[in-house]
Amino acid sequence: MQKILLILITGFLTYPALSQTRKKDKQEEKRNHRNELIRQEEEGVIAYKKSFVFGAKLTNDGYGAFIELGRASSVKKSMLYQLEITERKSHKEEKLSNIYSNSSPFVFGKINYFYPVKLGVQQQILLGNKSNKNGVSITGNYGGGISAALLRPYYVQVQQGNQLVFIKYNSADSTQFLSNGIYGGPTFSKGWSDLTVTPGLYAKAALRFDYGAYNEVVSAMEIGITGEYYSKKIPMMVYNKQNQFFFGAYFSLIFGKRK
Repeated sequence: MQKILLILITGFLTYPALSQTRKKDKQEEKRNHRNELIRQEEEGVIAYKKSFVFGAKLTNDGYGAFIELGRASSVKKSMLYQLEITERKSHKEEKLSNIYSNSSPFVFGKINYFYPVKLGVQQQILLGNKSNKNGVSITGNYGGGISAALLRPYYVQVQQGNQLVFIKYNSADSTQFLSNGIYGGPTFSKGWSDLTVTPGLYAKAALRFDYGAYNEVVSAMEIGITGEYYSKKIPMMVYNKQNQFFFGAYFSLIFGKRK
């Protein structure tokens, strides 16, 4: 019994030291691995050839998400293949509620939800900090592709006779759409069956700061600008100018893996 107790006490006392040693060994192994990747890149060897990431973004007029496949052609250059969907909103939008109704809030004068869906290619070029011991790299990205403006009609709930019905702006009774008798806005399921598509093109340019440049796990942020041009004007709000060209800025957080 005394021997067992002595073994337990010894193990309890030595465990923290062993854990600390293992931790230091792992840190040293990670440091050596990073230094080896830096050395290889300085010699022109590509450390990671493929990547798959996803990201969330905030724009000056909305929000969105994207997925991206990356393929490195050299230490300094890669191609990025992206699929992105966002929602654009007019800066004139203002949510209102009918104090006499328990219906959903509504945006007065909104004609369509506007969802740009983009499929494109970007060239990524390494700009600096390639040999940073912390593994931070800065890249410049530029490119473009095709964009499809998905327009989902905005419905409001009004009273017709003895019942409440949903109407959209281009319906025959659209005068009610702009009346003071709106009871509420649409549900999430409303309008998808009336979805229309307007084709277009887009271009973008950005700076990406990758905080895991010498790690299989991607952790980065990106700031950039984008421009979109569509084949016809996009109706978003009543009485507001309808545009074919949209210019904006965005900020993204990016996560994923590379190999």
